[in-house]
Amino acid sequence: MNARVHGTGRIALAAENLGQRYDGRWVLRDVSFSLPRGALCALLGPNGSGKSTLLRALAGVARPASGRVIHHGRIGYVPQEVHPALPLSARDMVLLGRAGGIGLLRAPGRHDYAAVDAALARVEASDLAVRAFSSLSGGERQLVLMARALASDAEVLLLDEPTAAMDWHNQALILRLLAQLAEAGITIVLSTHAPQHAQEFASHALLVFGADAHAFGPPGEVMSDQALSRLYRLPVCSVALPGGNGAAAIPVFSRADSRVDNSAASVFSTHSSATF
Repeated sequence: MNARVHGTGRIALAAENLGQRYDGRWVLRDVSFSLPRGALCALLGPNGSGKSTLLRALAGVARPASGRVIHHGRIGYVPQEVHPALPLSARDMVLLGRAGGIGLLRAPGRHDYAAVDAALARVEASDLAVRAFSSLSGGERQLVLMARALASDAEVLLLDEPTAAMDWHNQALILRLLAQLAEAGITIVLSTHAPQHAQEFASHALLVFGADAHAFGPPGEVMSDQALSRLYRLPVCSVALPGGNGAAAIPVFSRADSRVDNSAASVFSTHSSATF
């Protein structure tokens, strides 16, 4: 169930006992959290843990098997991949983000094209406008899809690994942009495999360990070395950044097998959460 909140309450996006099943098994179960307007929440978990499934449920793309989603304002959803049925230019792809405001009986106007061009410029992708979307690299496509989300004037953005295929420059560009959007009052949930993104930019973090275990709260509370080691089944340690700029989580790669004993992270019990 996907319900829309009316009014101007503080909560912009919430999940209540949300669950999803595939092929008779629970992929996610009893996920609950709430995000205020202007929150930036990082969604972390190993491959196959249900991050994309959760984002689709939050976006209303897939109906959850249990629980409900509550949101205030228009949702913009950016999946990992988009394969349009028709040959479209990058500019046309971004224009699709205006569809909700244009309506079925009206053609795009000057204002719509101005919003499209402004969105492309904001992600430094104006030079891609006339190129075929299908000809773009993975990172370039993600920039265009980000521009489409911006052009939609959404108040809640749900982004599935938006920087996964990007170089460091474009990763920094998008993360700074997301931080600016959050400061402007847009609520954002993004999945990522880079804990440092959450530590540097996020106000909230949601860690998905598996179908029945998750942790939610401020990054400094839920993203301990112990929790991240459990999450990725690899030793993780935090190191201080130069100049007093916080800390970054560093995975310890080794030729030797260094699997983590999940029992060591028993503090993160089923459905554990820390809210604020």
